[in-house]
Amino acid sequence: MGTLQDKIVLITGAKGGLGTFVTQACLDAGATVVGISRSIAKSDFDHPSFSAISAELSSGKAAKQVADQVLAEHGRIDVLIHLLGAFAGGSPAASTTDDVFDSMISLNLRSAFLMIRAVLPAMRSTGAGRILAIGSKAAVEAAPGAAAYAASKAALVSLVRSVAAENSDRGISTNIVLPATMDTPATRKSMPDADFSTWVQPAQVATLLVALAGDSLSQVNGAVIPIYGRG
Repeated sequence: MGTLQDKIVLITGAKGGLGTFVTQACLDAGATVVGISRSIAKSDFDHPSFSAISAELSSGKAAKQVADQVLAEHGRIDVLIHLLGAFAGGSPAASTTDDVFDSMISLNLRSAFLMIRAVLPAMRSTGAGRILAIGSKAAVEAAPGAAAYAASKAALVSLVRSVAAENSDRGISTNIVLPATMDTPATRKSMPDADFSTWVQPAQVATLLVALAGDSLSQVNGAVIPIYGRG
C-alpha cells in the first residue's frame, strides 16, 4: 500500500479486537508504529518497524512520558491513532453507578484528552500531524442502557472537533470515526445470538484510518465519519 511510508505512527490500544487490525494495516502501509497498551510487547507484531510501550494513560504525566519517549527515539510523531476505550452498559441512567460513569469518562474521554494534549506541542512545532480517534454510533444515536458510554463518546466527538478547529492553522487534521457494533471476538462472546454478518468489520475501520492518516486526505478535518455496516 505504502500510503504511510516513513510516517511515525503512535497507536494507543494497539493490541486487541480493533487495535490488532489497525496496527497491522499501518505497518503494511509502510509506517513505523509505536504501539501502546497496558500489556503489549514487541513480539506481539512480527515486524521490524514495530515497537511497543507498556503504559496506562491514566494521568497527564503518563501520557507525556509516552510522547516524550517516542520523540526521543524517533524525533517526531506524525500520527496519533487513539483506539483506547471500553464499553459498559446494560443499565438505564437512573441505575448507572458512579463507578461505571467514572470509568466510561476516564477510559473513553480523559485518556484521549491526555494523549492528544501530549502530542500536540510536537505536531504544532513541526507544522503537520494527523490525530484520529474511535468513537461510536452511540455518540450520535441514542440507545437505551448505555447512557454513560454514549455520553463519554459524545464528549469525545466534541473534543475532536474542538482540537480540529484549534490546530488546522498548523497543518494538523483531527477526525473521529464512529463505528456501529464491531465484529470482534469479545463482542461475539457477549452477544452470541446476534447476526454477526451485519456488524462492522475491523479491517474496514483500519483501512479508513490508514487513509485518513496519510497525506492524500489532509484536508479532511473535524470530520465525524460513520461506519455502520449493514445493520
